[in-house]
Amino acid sequence: MTSVHELIRDAAEREAAATTRGIGRPSAAPHRRPIALRATGASSCDTGLVRDPWAIDQDPGYGPGASADDEIPGAAPRQGPLPAKYTDASDEELTEWIRAAKEALGERVRILGHFYQRDEIVEHADFVGDSFMLAQAAKEHPEAEAFVFCGVHFMAETADILSGPEQAVILPNLAAGCSMADMATIEQVEDCWRELTASLGPAESGDLQPVIPVTYMNSSAAIKAFCGRNGGIVCTSSNARTVLEWAFARGQRVVFFPDQHLGRNTAKAMGIPESEMPLWRPHLALGGNTEEQLRDAKVILWNGFCSVHKRFTVGQIEQARAEFPGVRVLVHPECPAAVVEAADGAGSTEYIRKEIEAAAPGSVIAVGTEINLVNRLQEQRPDLTIFCLDPVVCPCSTMYRIHPAYLAWTLESLLAGETPNRITVSEAVADDSRVALERMLAARP
Repeated sequence: MTSVHELIRDAAEREAAATTRGIGRPSAAPHRRPIALRATGASSCDTGLVRDPWAIDQDPGYGPGASADDEIPGAAPRQGPLPAKYTDASDEELTEWIRAAKEALGERVRILGHFYQRDEIVEHADFVGDSFMLAQAAKEHPEAEAFVFCGVHFMAETADILSGPEQAVILPNLAAGCSMADMATIEQVEDCWRELTASLGPAESGDLQPVIPVTYMNSSAAIKAFCGRNGGIVCTSSNARTVLEWAFARGQRVVFFPDQHLGRNTAKAMGIPESEMPLWRPHLALGGNTEEQLRDAKVILWNGFCSVHKRFTVGQIEQARAEFPGVRVLVHPECPAAVVEAADGAGSTEYIRKEIEAAAPGSVIAVGTEINLVNRLQEQRPDLTIFCLDPVVCPCSTMYRIHPAYLAWTLESLLAGETPNRITVSEAVADDSRVALERMLAARP
């Protein structure tokens, strides 16, 4: 299997060649060829993504491969320079150091690897899963003194909240953030809440509250805490519908942040029309809505999104169906509503993984989610034809910053008695966050 690193490295050359020859999707079976950039008119991933992360960690924005439209908060963490030992090391040396450090540390340290991580990180992980599965893994292993979380910042925060107070949660590269999570700051959410509660007034009937706050796991600990202390809840992409049902049993409407697409797709599946789902844009008074629109709303959607999942289009699905009759299309619910409706199935990364695991040999499956996971699923099921809907190689650019050099540095620092890049959530924030997370744990689909 050609690695994502290799695919991006050669992307510019292939794009030029494809444009000259008028090539679209290559004719070879998708799992036998690299996924190339095409001259589609759409934006392509920055080929600078293959540069070593330590060369770009101090750059403005989220770095190569990320949308230039995503504004990173000025206070976002930045990673300090690595010792030259790690930046100058070969891939073989890094692998050897990681394995040796893991063996020496034993069960004292557990490595958590997100589904979207690069393969050379996943191979060292003790647990692989989505953000919630990995936070649960931290909660369920009290014997570990530290968890090295190979994911992004909000995931490490959640692991710190759910793990024991003596356990350390470490993010190997502090620059591994999440643009979606950063699209809703606690200050913006609190401003929104003040405007909503002032506009909606008290409950009109029964015991239902005017509005219940619901936040996706892909949000800061501060926003999870906000939900906990205001009668709200956290959701995952797996239990979003159950969570909305929980919220509607307690409130007349929901404000859902930060991902508008997961909120919209879930609400539409419950029969709620888009006319009752106004979009809240945090820089505008009342989010750009009238008081009447807010009063008539069932779900108020925060104007946030995932830059990777926003790339998938109905046109990509139509092309996949034209080229591979009988193809099954599976997408993540962070995709736009039109994409979810055109697909054969939509669900979390774990849902997609299980659907592919259960697929009959010979099946052709097009997937709308992050490329590292798609490639890994194909490698695990060579009897299937699996390909990414988006022909442009575009991994989660911030997740991609967890490079083996950072993992080796982290593990060897722990061996030396140091705890680098520890992610800590204050006791007050953790307590309120835990309330919202426990409500989520009880909301089983």
